[in-house]
Amino acid sequence: MEWLVFMLLRGAILVVAAALAIIVGFLVKNGISAISWEFLTQPPKNYMTEGGVWPCIVGTLLLSLGAMAVALPLGVASAIYLHEYARPGTLMRIIRLGVNNLAGVPSVVFGLFGLGLFVTAMKLGVSLIAGWLTLGVLCLPVVIGTAEEALRNVPSTYREASLALGGTKWQTIWKVVLPCALPGILTGSILGVGRAAGETAAIMFTAAVFYTPKMPTSIFSDVMALPYHIYVLATAGTEIELTRPIQYGTALVLIALVLGMNLAAILLRAWLQKRHAH
Repeated sequence: MEWLVFMLLRGAILVVAAALAIIVGFLVKNGISAISWEFLTQPPKNYMTEGGVWPCIVGTLLLSLGAMAVALPLGVASAIYLHEYARPGTLMRIIRLGVNNLAGVPSVVFGLFGLGLFVTAMKLGVSLIAGWLTLGVLCLPVVIGTAEEALRNVPSTYREASLALGGTKWQTIWKVVLPCALPGILTGSILGVGRAAGETAAIMFTAAVFYTPKMPTSIFSDVMALPYHIYVLATAGTEIELTRPIQYGTALVLIALVLGMNLAAILLRAWLQKRHAH
C-alpha cells in the first residue's frame, strides 16, 4: 500500500511540473520574439504597440518590495504574539479564524478595500503607498502562517536555556528564537513576494495606471505594473492582436522577475541557514 501512495505522490509532482513546463514553454514560444534590450529598457510607445516595459518592471519591483516591507514586520509581530504570548481561549480562536478567512478573500476584494480605505477615506490617491498597504494586507496571512510555523519549529530547549541564563522573555525571543526562525520566516517572504508581484485586481484600484511616461518620484506617485499592463494590452488596448507578442513577452518578463526575486530570497535563506549551522 505504501508504494501505491508514493507512486500517486510522484505522479502529482510530475503533473504539476508538466503543467509548469507547458505554461512556460508556451510563453517562451510566443513571447521570446518580443524580448530585446529596447523592450527591457524603454517605455511603451505609439499607444503601447511599440517600445518596452521598463516603467512596468520598476513599478512591479517597487510594489512587491514595499508590500513585503509592510507585511513582514506586521506578520512576524503577529506570529510572535500568537505563538509566544497569547493564551489558548476564545480570543485566540477568533484571531486564528480571522487570519484563515483573510487568506481566502479574493484579491479583487482587497482591491476594493484598498480603494475605499487608503485611496478614498485616507485620501492617499492612486499611489505607491496605497498599493503597498493593500498588498501588505493581502500578503499578511501567508507571512503570519509561515512565521508562526517557523517559531514553532525552534526547539523549546533553546528558550529554556536562555531563560535559565537570566534572559527575559523578550530577550529570548529577540536574541535566540528569531535568529533560529529567520530562514523559515523568509519562506513566507518568498511566497508573499511572488503573490504581490503577480496581483492585478489588488493594484488596479490603488496603485497602477493605464500609462504614465514618468518614473515614480515619491510614495504618492502612481506607477505602471507588469500584471496590469498585461491586462490592459489583452483587454483594453487599441490594437489587441497587434500587441499579442508584447503581451506574451511582458508575461515572460513577469515570470522571470518573480523567479529572480524568489531565487534571491532562497539564496539568502540558504546563507542564513548555513551561518546558523556554524
